[in-house]
Amino acid sequence: MELDFNLYMQDLVQNARNELTEAGYTEMLTPDEVDAHLNKEGTALVMVNSVCGCAGGIARPAAIHSLNYDKLPDQVLTVFAGQDKEATEQMRDKAPDFLPSSPSFAFFKDGKIVDMIERHQIEGHEIMSVITGLQAWFEEHGKEA
Repeated sequence: MELDFNLYMQDLVQNARNELTEAGYTEMLTPDEVDAHLNKEGTALVMVNSVCGCAGGIARPAAIHSLNYDKLPDQVLTVFAGQDKEATEQMRDKAPDFLPSSPSFAFFKDGKIVDMIERHQIEGHEIMSVITGLQAWFEEHGKEA
């Protein structure tokens, strides 16, 4: 039996995308989409998705379960590192004080970066600690859902 690596990776990536979009996240696939979403007034959570284990085991579940909260950002968005490279780079350009990392979360308010949860704050941590960090942003900056 021969495994087609490219087919396997396409399936893996699509499943990782679907987890977030089915939970209500909007994908930003191009730099123009990043600008259109992040230049809006209001708040936006961006998950920088990836195929690594800590993305699938911690970050995506935290991204999904964090939305079960009374206050939420105006937009929940995602870019996919290593897949939608130009869109990911455009989002990272809007957070110049933070090193590129994936998975990660970026929180924007009125088009400006407020804070990030970087990979080192995800990998090796409990899902609940990441959820708590996201919901702290929602509490401070979000609106009643």
